[in-house]
Amino acid sequence: MDNMVRWTGAVAGCVMMLAGCAGPTGSSQPTTSSQPSAAGMTFFVSSVGPGKGADLGGLEGADRHCAALATASGAAGAGQRTWRAYLSTQGAALNDPNFVNARDRIGSGPWHNAKGVMIARNVDDLHSANSNVTKQTALDEKGQPVNGRTEKPNKHDILTGSRPDGTAFPGSPSPDMTCGNWTKSGTDGSAMVGHHDRAGPVQASWATSWNSSHPSRGCNSAALQSTGGDGLLYCFAVK
Repeated sequence: MDNMVRWTGAVAGCVMMLAGCAGPTGSSQPTTSSQPSAAGMTFFVSSVGPGKGADLGGLEGADRHCAALATASGAAGAGQRTWRAYLSTQGAALNDPNFVNARDRIGSGPWHNAKGVMIARNVDDLHSANSNVTKQTALDEKGQPVNGRTEKPNKHDILTGSRPDGTAFPGSPSPDMTCGNWTKSGTDGSAMVGHHDRAGPVQASWATSWNSSHPSRGCNSAALQSTGGDGLLYCFAVK
């Protein structure tokens, strides 16, 4: 059973909810244009994780992973772009300014998937009801769909460590939502994930959020898989 968390403010506590990995699904109705564009790929869901659970080697390691996958894809121009993983980090304490907001590190947009379909025009569009991150559009770097909640194995949990608006969670004593800022691969810690397929166990905004749905059970590969993911990332081209 998945432990779901809904945050109600920057330093608010979390309310744990018990939910399964199967059952009714929900989906958003984005209004961003889904018409293909001639623009090259500037967004994808990683087809694989780095292989160490949520230990991504920090933000730098996650960015390198996105860049390597983009280059290996053979997509036109992908290897020449600067890629960033959509990840936030937390400060060591509530008053620690050393945190990173995912929304601040992915460029200004617009972003298109491997098929040329627009995901969002800009950062605000990406974090609005117009966001076009869905099961049909959140393709991997090869242009292939990523397994959703009703498929086996379920891979719809995408690591983000972020709140719905793309900002970081507060630091200690608030819970770890970034697996030690993407350096942990054990049973301790947790990472906030989003649902790329916009599907959850109930019809609620947190359950169908692409970037802030619930925390993982732990930080190792087994924990991520048992929660409904596989250590996958959202990768965005900065330029």
